[in-house]
Amino acid sequence: MKAIGGWAIALVLLNGACAPNVEQPSASETGYNPDTVEFGYNDETLALKQMFAEQEIAALAQPFVGVRTSDGKQSGLFPLHATGVSTEPVREAAEAFLALLTPEQLLRTQFAVDASEWRRWSNIDNGLYVRAGTSLREMSEPQRKAAMTLMRASLSAKGFELTEAIRRTEQTLSEINDDILQYGEDLYFFTVMGEPLSGKPWGWQIDGHHLVINYFVMGDQVVMTPVFLGGEPAVAQSGKYSGNAVLQDEQNAGLAFMQSLDPELQRAAALSARKTANNNLAQANSDNVVIDYSGLRASALPASQKQDLLDLIGLFVANMDDGHARVKMSEVEALLDETWFAWVGAVSDDAVFYYRIHSPVILIEFDHQVPVGTRSIHPAGVPTRDHIHIVVRTPNGNDYGKDLLAQHLQEHPH
Repeated sequence: MKAIGGWAIALVLLNGACAPNVEQPSASETGYNPDTVEFGYNDETLALKQMFAEQEIAALAQPFVGVRTSDGKQSGLFPLHATGVSTEPVREAAEAFLALLTPEQLLRTQFAVDASEWRRWSNIDNGLYVRAGTSLREMSEPQRKAAMTLMRASLSAKGFELTEAIRRTEQTLSEINDDILQYGEDLYFFTVMGEPLSGKPWGWQIDGHHLVINYFVMGDQVVMTPVFLGGEPAVAQSGKYSGNAVLQDEQNAGLAFMQSLDPELQRAAALSARKTANNNLAQANSDNVVIDYSGLRASALPASQKQDLLDLIGLFVANMDDGHARVKMSEVEALLDETWFAWVGAVSDDAVFYYRIHSPVILIEFDHQVPVGTRSIHPAGVPTRDHIHIVVRTPNGNDYGKDLLAQHLQEHPH
């Protein structure tokens, strides 16, 4: 039995039969052949799988409220309105993708627009977390092309390339750990919520290790959160994708902004000068997390550094298609003086750190994490620049477009 990442893990890769009339990828295309790979669970990994499942069940048992402060949820931040930016290319791409799926694939890929499936995402490795949807690994070539077309239509060129680079880090993890079951650039699962029809609310999700995107569409409005982006190793030193790098701009720009602050403003931003553990607060199963504003309020910044903070936020928002990114940045800019910047860690050029940008309409977390898949390379338990996690959310109840959907359903009861 093959040990996977230090554990023996069974991975359910094909959650159902595939219809014979749809071309399926061969073992040579995917690098995976279930007839020749031995795998299985042991007591340790079964316990971990159960723990993660129970954590998710407990989170889903709580009605969705949204990220908020201890003062409660602000209302009236997300009105239904026309943006003037068409979502038709995204809708057409989703319709074409669904049309290529087999009945068995559709059964586990398409859900109601208000389904709890939106909230079922995780950064946990495959094998320890069972995902719904259809994965790139099991798709035929036409299906994979359609899935990529959906992503290209939804994201900017920068955003799409970032998702490709993140998937390449999974290939590197597979090589480092000699593991094609827990890691792989094709172990990313697509789901669609609702029907992609003009005038109807709907959306799609991609879910996998270090890459989760929730993309909600209401008319010509888009909400693209929660988003989880990550990578380990952040810079590949060997293998098929040697030289592949992820999230270096977000890392370097965050540090440069902190370093640019005068000492008094740095002291206001710093929550701690020591970074000894993982610091992200809003990862999976944290839809209702309470986070109070802390650190440095943007209203205290000079005009030039307010623009620098906007530019830093823009690095994350710019993963959306260009038109909707501009719409989102207008929301952010309108509330810039109510935006806070917080920092954990040192500020030297080689520092490991965490930073948080928090406003009524956006929450961004950047975190250097302890090694998991690269423990053979980096000291265990010590945060490293080679393992990055980023979370982007819409606070005050509009993750997954929940606030927009509630307003729509109030106007148009189903």
